[in-house]
This record gives sequence, structure tokens and C-alpha cells, in this order.
Amino acid sequence: MLGEKGDFITSPEISQIFGELLGIWFISEWMATGKSTAFQLVELGPGRGTLMGDVLRVFSQLGSVLKNCDISVHLVEVSQKLSEVQALTLTEEKVPLERNAESPVYMKGVTKSGIPISWYRDLRDVPKGHSFYLAHEFFDVLPVHKFQKTPQGWREVFIDIDPQVSDKLRFVLAPSATPAEIFIQHDETRDHIEVCPDAGVIIEELSQRIALTGGAALVADYGHDGTKTDTFRGFCGHKLHDVLIAPGTADLTADVDFSFLRRTAQGKVASLGPITQHMFLKNMGIDVRLKVLLDKSNEPSMKQQLLQGYDMLMNPKKMGERFNFFALLPHQRLHGGRDQMNACQSKPFASPVAGFSELAWQ
Repeated sequence: MLGEKGDFITSPEISQIFGELLGIWFISEWMATGKSTAFQLVELGPGRGTLMGDVLRVFSQLGSVLKNCDISVHLVEVSQKLSEVQALTLTEEKVPLERNAESPVYMKGVTKSGIPISWYRDLRDVPKGHSFYLAHEFFDVLPVHKFQKTPQGWREVFIDIDPQVSDKLRFVLAPSATPAEIFIQHDETRDHIEVCPDAGVIIEELSQRIALTGGAALVADYGHDGTKTDTFRGFCGHKLHDVLIAPGTADLTADVDFSFLRRTAQGKVASLGPITQHMFLKNMGIDVRLKVLLDKSNEPSMKQQLLQGYDMLMNPKKMGERFNFFALLPHQRLHGGRDQMNACQSKPFASPVAGFSELAWQ
């Protein structure tokens, strides 16, 4: 389902630069918060493992910066099939994988660069330690409840069998109020909304962990800031597909409502964004990285591929403005804290967060 021959393609499959810049983001945040002696890199829904592979390559290249840090990788993946694909992409063949289907850690191994790597079905099973979390095109696959405003108030949109055609599905409105209505804001002005309780549960878990042990979460997805209405759609072979036709054969998705994620995290942790992918990658120095790769490349076909990848990621009409970045950070990260004392100052300082402002190495 992933890639050129599948239903949809993701940024890491388009260009290596995407994952490299995310790797730099995590190192930059690790440095800005006092260079902890250990951290866990946790990815939710890692796809084929391409993105994590690119991130880990940067970690290897900047090995001298991370040399005294104990790093481990933790992947949250419910699909047995995809976990096997990820293992092929990421692990060292010479070290056999340990498998235990009954355990919360159902697979363990070592990455090609020698970092311990573990697989889990549920975020709650990942050890609670100082962690950096990555969720790229993860939240958009979680199920949504849809609501329509009617003269009688909000009514949930359900799926029903068409009474005229027995093998056809149709949308219907619930005859009365339903429990999921508690997720609707009292001052909601739209007449149609989608809410994703599962996203709220995961953001709560991430927020509690970050408030408790530090670290950060970076979310990249297509979405909006509480402005869109009906975004539920299907993709099959890179083309839009009616969600009610042949269920189970197409990729189903709904835009992420970042305003809901922000409200869920409020109070526990600070949040930044959403900002467009174009802005985030520009702030992370994508233009500089592209130039380095173009200068190093001798083959015209490779140069062409790099330029096409850059255009796909950055062009506002392609992914540049469709995708957004959003981060969760401990409150003290933005307002300065005890772990961020500058040697020349007695007052704590907070350095800007890369990506959400221009990247500045200290």
C-alpha cells in the first residue's frame, strides 16, 4: 500500500533529505535541553522504516556529538507484516531478531549502526524514559467520528446499508444524540466536524510522559487548525476513492485537527505549530542540504531526482502547504529552566526551537 506501486507515497519515500532534517531536529532538541546521558527515540507507525533509517544515518554521521549518549530505538507498530519490512530496512542481519508474540515487546534486535531496537503494539508499553517521539503520517489514519449540525442540534454521521441496494453502503444521520458528542466544543461554529478520540488518548499519553521525563514529540501530517469540515476520503492507486465502495481495499484518511491536539495537551506541556512543511523544512536548512547533495552528485539522473524530490516536499501546490508540523515540549523548554543555564548567565535561557524558527547550532 506504500510507495509508487501502492495507494499513497510519503515524504521519506520521496527524498532522503526529509528524514535527515528530522534527525537534525531531534539532535538539536537534545542539545538545547542539556544533552541527557540517554534517550529513547520512539516512532509511531514507522511505515517501511525508511524515515527511521534516514534519521539513524544522521545519528551515525554526528556520532561525535552523541558519543556519550546511550540511545535506543522503539517502534510502535500494530502490523506484523510491516514490522518485518521495518526489520529488513533497519536491523543488522548478523544479529538474529528475538521474537516473543506474547510479550509487550514482541520483537528485538540491533540496528545496522549497533543501536538496540524494540517493537511494541501499544505506546503505553514503551518504557517511560527521557524520549523523543516521532509521528509522521500517523494521526491521519486513526478513526474519526463525523458530526452534522441539524435544526435539532448535532447529529453523528453513521454508515448504513442502503435499503434499495443490499450490497451498497450509505451515510445516514443518527436519529438522536450519541456519546461521542462530548468531543464537540461548545462554541463550535462549523456545521460539519470530525473528531478523533484516539488522537486525544495518544496526545494525553505523550503529554504526560514529556511532562514527567522531558524530551519532545514531533508530529508531521496533513491537517488544519480547526477550520476544515469534511475531509474523510480514500486513496487507491494514488487516486481519490469513494470511502463507501469496496471497504478494506483502499487507504482511508482524515485530516488531523491540530486545534484538538493542542487543546488536549494544554496545561500539561507546551505546543508549537502547526506550521507548514515548507516553512519547517526551510527553517531546518533544506536549501543548504540540497546544495551539498547536488554538489556531491555526478550523475544527471541523481540531480534530477533530488530536484524533483525537493519540489514535491516544498512546492505549496504539492506537499509544501498541505503538510504541517506540530511539536509538544516541556513548559520549561520554552520559558527557560534549571537544566538550561548558560555559563555566562545566572538566569536561565531558552534557545529557539529549530524548525519553528531558524535552526541555530550553539
